[in-house]
Amino acid sequence: MLCIAERRRQEDRVSLLLRFLGLSSGDESPGDSEAIRRIAGQLEGLGKDEARYLAGFAYVLARVAHADMRMEESERAEMRGALEALGGLAPPEAALAVEIAEREAGHLGGSENYLVTREFRRISSREQRVALMECLYAVAASDGSISTAESNEIVKIAEELGFSRGEAIALRGAWKEHLAEIQALRRS
Repeated sequence: MLCIAERRRQEDRVSLLLRFLGLSSGDESPGDSEAIRRIAGQLEGLGKDEARYLAGFAYVLARVAHADMRMEESERAEMRGALEALGGLAPPEAALAVEIAEREAGHLGGSENYLVTREFRRISSREQRVALMECLYAVAASDGSISTAESNEIVKIAEELGFSRGEAIALRGAWKEHLAEIQALRRS
């Protein structure tokens, strides 16, 4: 059973993420970190829908990067590149989006991961979801190997985004040389 203070911290994090995604119009909380205020300010120049889309995109990328319980600099760089290329963010905005997404994905997890991914599915087109899937594999492979944990998380995300398991596995085919299991077989 969570103590009251821990429950409050958890609710604050969920509330913060919902505000960041534009799902709540709550005023800025005095507990917001400087990084959160900076990223919200940077994305404020975008339209509300675009900011929500990019926030969800960044969060789901961070979810995969954090799947193996560590986030490598190569994964952060790949995330920044994806946000710059697909989201049209300037490098400082992309860096801030990655920073907040990394922090939130590392702290939240569980059902919040599902809620963010479900919201991303709702606000994105199929083409945008395919682009996200490609970026998920690129982030996971950026350190040279897609771990089993990362691969499993990507398949779970694919299903949450409305792809069948077969479609998810087909998308993974382009990245098979990076799969840790395949690399281990080749070494032995």
